Amino acid sequence: MTKHDNRPLTLRDVSEASGVSEMTVSRVLRNRGDVSDATRARVLEAAKTLGYVPNKIAGALASQRVNLVAVIIPSMSNMVFPEVMTGISQILDETGLQPVVGITGYMPEKEEQVLYEMLSWRPSGVIIAGLEHSDASRAMLRAAGIPVVEIMDVDGTPVDSVVGISHRRAGQQMAQAILKAGYEHIAFLGTKMLLDHRARKRFEGFTETLAKAGVEIEDSDFYSGGSALAKGREMTRDVLNRSPDLDFIYYSNDLIGAGGLLYLIEQGVDIPKEMGLAGFNGVNLLRGLPQELATMDSCRLEIGRRAAEIIIERSGSETPQDPKRIVLEPKITYGDTLRVR
Repeated sequence: MTKHDNRPLTLRDVSEASGVSEMTVSRVLRNRGDVSDATRARVLEAAKTLGYVPNKIAGALASQRVNLVAVIIPSMSNMVFPEVMTGISQILDETGLQPVVGITGYMPEKEEQVLYEMLSWRPSGVIIAGLEHSDASRAMLRAAGIPVVEIMDVDGTPVDSVVGISHRRAGQQMAQAILKAGYEHIAFLGTKMLLDHRARKRFEGFTETLAKAGVEIEDSDFYSGGSALAKGREMTRDVLNRSPDLDFIYYSNDLIGAGGLLYLIEQGVDIPKEMGLAGFNGVNLLRGLPQELATMDSCRLEIGRRAAEIIIERSGSETPQDPKRIVLEPKITYGDTLRVR
């Protein structure tokens, strides 16, 4: 099958790949009948490699799609993806399509499970966060025969269509703004990079740009778990105890940045003269802080809307269409915590 082949995989494909009959493949995938362990393992491996997902729609509906769009995201608790979902819903509300959400917790193996279950119901399209997936997940997405839109990030090779921003460029732009403002002693505080690929790319773009200007990160710290004001306060206190000469802290998201801002205000630090701060995401809820945190909008609402538009356009087309690549441009909001020169 080629990239633009919309033909879904069948039992025959798995049968040919595993060297057993279609009936045996069916028994294995339905966990029915007497099949040897070796044969079962061979069939399951072939199905996984191909990206084959059994069809749970029975009888006369078996060859049809349901009016559902699978939306697979890592979390609904960090204030980022609810706005993406709002954008998706705004567009799908105008059609007969309904979004169904699966949560992965940033874990590749969980993403495989969620994707497998959702594809088994033959949705009309898939919207999935990020470009980093396991080989099994990528195989299922390629073999699904439906429109797939990866969202949030464009720094990589998509399976099909993609809508997002360049997180590497976002990090570069923030570094340029910080250097232009005259800050020299800089720290980075954020999430564990193994789980948060987009934060990792911002960090890479940020540090590369600083290095080109002859400036090195003086301190950094990373945590796992949900973004939280309390974590931002704790990390800011600890990094300043280790590196008291810092004059700027760049946070991987606005929530820990807000925690850091509140801690520094309590300590009587002159912001942005003595210490500058910046976060990421442009979370509207935080605009009631005593000082407005510098940040960068991640275009969440627009990403959701544009992704849903691609699903509608491509799922309603009878002829194969080329994948789309939509790159949005976030802007820096300087707020009250980043000097403007």
